[in-house]
Formats: sequence, structure tokens, C-alpha cells
Amino acid sequence: MAGDNNDMWAAVPYEEAPEAAQKPITEEAPEKRVIKRRGGNTLDKWEVPLVKAMVGRKEYNDQDILAYFTRPTRTVNHRLIGEIRSGAKHKAVKAADDDELNLFLATWPDVDHETGLSVRGDELLIKAREAMIAAVHTFNSAGLTFRAELFVVTAIIAWTYLLHAWYKREGVDYVYKGEKTPEGQDRYWDLSQCIRTGKCPLPEGVKTNLRFLVELRNEIEHQSTTRIDDAVGAELQACCLNFNDALKKHFGHQFGLEKRLPIALQFVSFGMDQRTALKKASSLPTHVSSFISAFEHGLTDEQVKDPAFRLKVAFIPIAAKKAAGADQAVVMVPPGSELADKVEVVFKEVNRNRYIRQEILNKVQEAGYPEFGPGAHTKLMNALDAKNPAKGFGCVGDYKAHWVWFDKWLETVLEHCKAHAD
Repeated sequence: MAGDNNDMWAAVPYEEAPEAAQKPITEEAPEKRVIKRRGGNTLDKWEVPLVKAMVGRKEYNDQDILAYFTRPTRTVNHRLIGEIRSGAKHKAVKAADDDELNLFLATWPDVDHETGLSVRGDELLIKAREAMIAAVHTFNSAGLTFRAELFVVTAIIAWTYLLHAWYKREGVDYVYKGEKTPEGQDRYWDLSQCIRTGKCPLPEGVKTNLRFLVELRNEIEHQSTTRIDDAVGAELQACCLNFNDALKKHFGHQFGLEKRLPIALQFVSFGMDQRTALKKASSLPTHVSSFISAFEHGLTDEQVKDPAFRLKVAFIPIAAKKAAGADQAVVMVPPGSELADKVEVVFKEVNRNRYIRQEILNKVQEAGYPEFGPGAHTKLMNALDAKNPAKGFGCVGDYKAHWVWFDKWLETVLEHCKAHAD
């Protein structure tokens, strides 16, 4: 959405959106993408004993056995079966017993009915999809006030599993060397390490978005937050589209989430009164606003404007002379396009209240914080780099080029005083 996001457009189908809005990750159209398969894909550890058991029964040839272990996301060369039969590979591995093999054959193919993925062999990919679906459903749930925080935590799990699935398929060892869990198990890479390694397949804009979410998650874990949906909605929207595009690009277009997660419907429209009330109800806590400011301060203008980091679109109604012609409720309007110039963007703020410093101090004292004076104001202003025009706290006024503050700065100051009442 243009301006601050309040509801998420979940996993938008790229092929149905305007061309310029389809490219958070790649310039390549979905139908032209070729899923590269890694040559020499190998069997998982749990599959080798089963193959040896089937070889031992002597009623399956190599081609028969191969059919049981080939799936859409992983092809296996028949040479691997021959090497197991001859003892050239996995000679020390014990064959599965009859009960294990009979159970495998009785439940084959054990697949996810929606995607056709192997429940056991493609477990990471299945869980990645389900985690992102759960994240978006949670964000779009009516009545929740902890939506963005729950989305961030669950989306990070989704991305971690997705990258683990990709590294596993590509033969990349994604285990921390020499580190174990308290239970003595291998410790797999977290999302930060997944995107830090040079083998990560994601573009820089996507990685920037994920670094933002990881650092925001850290703020969420260690300190309570008030509603932050408006402030980070554009980044969450980009996260959704990036995930769906990465899922289709690296694993197959058939696994996209757009059919499971269509556009979220709303019972309200937003006028100026609702917009003002929403802003007052959702002012950012100081530690979150400080984090966002610090994170963005380290980015270039190109990185900030990259739609893979932060995606803002406008929703406009589609009118038609005939009912049959209005087949879409909304369309994405890419920023900078000819259509965008003709559309009054949703939540566009005009004629904002402006305050000089003394007016800010007066309102803060009226709110019950008489100790907050000019020195405290200057200290907070410098700490948050508040006169940086990109922060949106204020601007140079029309009268003698004096600086004036917006409501956003007043809300930030009040939140700071509330958090530091002493």
C-alpha cells in the first residue's frame, strides 16, 4: 500500500500484477524461469537403508528402486542405486529391516496432497511454505494487536527453512562446525548466517530486507513493543513477495503461494479521521523507532528505494461500464509509473500540523512531563537524527527557513517521555 501498510496483500500473483510491480527479486518472467537442478543429487541418509533392503529382496531392479526415490524437487541418477548394489558406496550402512521396508512401501507415496511434495524428503520445503502461510494468516487475522511481531518471528522461520532446503539440495553443508545443541545434535545455520554466506542465492535487496527483519525480531524479543504494523508494513509486504518469488524461482512455479493466499478483504475504508486515529493508536516505541532510523541510516538511497527491501503500492478501485468488466477489485500501481502520477495515493498526508520547538515543549508539559525541557529535547533530537528530512519528523518551514516539527515528532517525544517518566 502507499503510505503506511495496515493490511497485507498476501503473496500477490506476479503474473496478474503490472509488470513493474512484479520484480522484487528478478527481471525474469515466471513462465521463463528454469529451475536449475544440481547434477548428481544424492540420497538422504534415511533412504540408503531402504534402498539396501530393496536390493536384498532381489525382486526390484535398479530402475524399479529408482522410481521410489525420485521426486519433483530431487532427481537421482540410477548410478547411485548400482553403487549401493555393488557395495561401492554405503557398504557399512545396515539395510532396513522388513518392518521398516514394508511400512515405507505401504505408505508410498507419502506426499503432501496440495503440492505433491514428499512429506519426509521435502520436509523443509513443506514447513517453509506452511510457516509463511501461517505468518500471513496471523497478520491478516481480525482483532489481533500483535500482528507484525508474530509475522516477523514466523516469517524468519519460513525463510530459514527455505534456505536450508536450497542448501541441502545444492550440497552445501549448512551446519556450524564444532557446535552442538544442548542435546548433542548438529546446530544448523540461523537466518543471519544463511544470508551471510557467499553461496546465498538471494539478491542484495532481499538480503537487506531479511537483515532488517532479523534485527527487528531482536528488538521484539528483548523489549515489549506497542503496535508497529504501520511503521514496518511495507517491509513485511516486500518479505511476502520476495519469499513467494524465491520459492517459485528456486523450487518451481507450482509451489507458489498465491492460490493459498489471495488478497485480504477489509470491512473498512480509511478516511482522514480514521487515519489520524490510527496514527495516534499506533505510535512507535522509542527503541523501535531508533532501531529503524539506525538501520536505514546505514543504507544507500538505492537500497532504501529497492522494492525488495520495502514495497509500497497503491490500491485503487476498478470501475467498468459493465459489471463483467470489473473483474479485479484492486491493482498494483508501481511508483513512478504514468498511472501512479494520475492516482491520488491512499494515505497520502497533506497539510500536516507544524510545530516550532516551544510548541512541542508546551504540549509535552501539558501531557504531564514538566521536566522535559530544551536540553532534553536537543539530546533526543540528536540521538534520533531527527532533523534528517528522510526521517519524516519535520521540515524547513516557510517562515525564515526555521525548522518545524510534525505530529510524528510530537508522538515520538511523548513516547520517549512515557518510557522515561523519571
